[in-house]
Formats: sequence, structure tokens, C-alpha cells
Amino acid sequence: MGTPWTLFDPYLLLFSLVLVAVFGVAAFFLEHMRRIGCKHSLERTASSDDFFEDPNSLKKVRCPSVFDQAEKYISLIIPAFNEEHRLPGAFAETINYLQKRSASDKSFSYEVLIVDDGSSDRTSNVAFDFVRKYKIENVRVLILGRNHGKGEAIRKGMLHSRGELLLMLDADGATKITDLEKLECQICTLAEKVKELNPDDQSLKLSDIEVAAFGSRAHLEKQALATRKWYRNLLMKGFHLVVLLTAGPGIRDTQCGFKMFTRTAARRLFTNMRLKRWCFDVELVYLCKHLSIPMIEVSVNWSEIPGSKVRLTSIIHMLFELILIRLGYGLGIWKIHT
Repeated sequence: MGTPWTLFDPYLLLFSLVLVAVFGVAAFFLEHMRRIGCKHSLERTASSDDFFEDPNSLKKVRCPSVFDQAEKYISLIIPAFNEEHRLPGAFAETINYLQKRSASDKSFSYEVLIVDDGSSDRTSNVAFDFVRKYKIENVRVLILGRNHGKGEAIRKGMLHSRGELLLMLDADGATKITDLEKLECQICTLAEKVKELNPDDQSLKLSDIEVAAFGSRAHLEKQALATRKWYRNLLMKGFHLVVLLTAGPGIRDTQCGFKMFTRTAARRLFTNMRLKRWCFDVELVYLCKHLSIPMIEVSVNWSEIPGSKVRLTSIIHMLFELILIRLGYGLGIWKIHT
């Protein structure tokens, strides 16, 4: 009587192992998405105990909420992780622009909010030096304690800002600060069109109209392709394809760190945003579409600054987060609160 060799068929064994691996990966993704969803719900309902420290008076200043009325015309949110060397130059350019504009236009009020995302260097010391010099009314520092990721740092900053307009920008100063006027102009133009469509509601303010403006480097793509190594171009093209499949068409450059939102748009977007690291930009595009928030892509001046924190492992993490977006919202595990 022969041994039932089919029980030991290597192909059957391989198929079983693949099946187990597929179910294991699926279970991992679903559990990870469920945990993100649960934590997100708790964060939405929990009262914030965040505060700013005033190094001049040594007093703690209560963090405002994006649900409060606007107190400034514009808020600039700068996420910073180990940026003690790059932050000073970018900040100097930014504050000089803001001061000059404020001096020439008395209706222009501003705040700069630096969010220290758990830096291990002297980033927070450098940032507090700015507060001492320019006062906490104009410059504030939010310390997250440990590293969460750029997306979370920006989300925290947005939720604690006072502006009618809220601009996120990188700590390296890669985008010219004067380009904020390009985004601002597009937002104001669209807001005026919305007002014209609602002549009976004259109480509408800029901060009440939902608009998002995305700075873009897409016009520089040909130059970038010519100067980058072939494998970096291949990775970039592959990433753009996955982004297109995840968020759909509309915004060519989702990863530029120069984005502006009206207060109401920021309120809806950043209370729904879940990703904390690399692909929160793509999630913002996805949310804009599903919340019917108009998006405008605006070309900006951009230059590559040494010290990028993007590594090969970052690309893998990005792909993982893109899958999370597709599955989390596609399967209805992540609910969008309107």
C-alpha cells in the first residue's frame, strides 16, 4: 500500500504557506487600520491639554483651537525634527517677510508656529530664542515630546492655529516664502467667486469658505529628471503612479511641503486626517475630494536643500501608508466626519 504522496505535494505545501501569509498580512493591515481608527476617534473627542511656554514670562499659554474664531490673518506652521542648523536661515527669511508686510499693511497680522516633533538636538532651544526675540504673540513653539512624524506635527499645529489662512511650510526654506502670495491670491479669488454665488449671505468671511491651495513643483519635473540618477527617477515615477491609483487625478505634486488652507477647510481636513508620517499629503488630497473642498495647484519656486531625511526605508513606508489610505477608506474602516 503506497504512501498518499499527495499529502506531501510540495506545490500544495507552497500554496498553503502563501495562503497563510496572505491572510496574515491582511489581518495585520486590518488590525492596524482599526487601531488607527480607534485612536483617531479618541483624539477627536478628548480635550487638549497642550500649551505653549513663554520663555520671557515663564508662564504657560493655553493653546487655541481651530474651532475658535480667528485672531490672526495668517498662521505659518513649521514642523521641525532635528532642524537646529537649517531652521535659523529659513526662519530669518520668513520673519523678515512677515514683518515687512505687516509694516506696510496694518490689516496683516501673523503668527509663526514651530512644532518640535521630538527633536534630539537643540531645535527647541533655537525656536525658543525666536520667541524671546519676537514675542509669543507672534512666534510660538509647540513641543510634542517624542517623534510622531511630520504629518502629526503639522496636524497639531493646524489644530492650534489662530489664522484665517493656515500655511504649512518646511523648516529648510526650500520654497520661497514670498510664494505664499501666489497661494493666497488663488484662495482669495475663489473665495470671492463663492461670495458672488451667495449674494444673500454677506456675512461670509474668508475663513468661512473652504479652499485648499497646494504648492507644486510639477513644472520643474523635466529639470529634476535630467539631474537625478535613473533609479531615483524610476522610484519617483512608480510612486506617482501609486499615488494616482490611491487618490486619483487632480494634483500632480502631492508631496510639496507648501500648502495653504482656509480656517474652515483646515478644521475639516485635520480633524479627519489619520496618517502621521510620509503620505499625509496624499490623504489630504483624498479628503479634499471626499469632503468636496476645492483644491488649487499653484506652481512655486523651489530649490533642493541638503539634509533630506528621505531614505529607501521611507519609500517603503510611503507605499505602506498608501495601501492604508486605499484600504482604510475603501473598506469603510476609517469614517470621514463631515
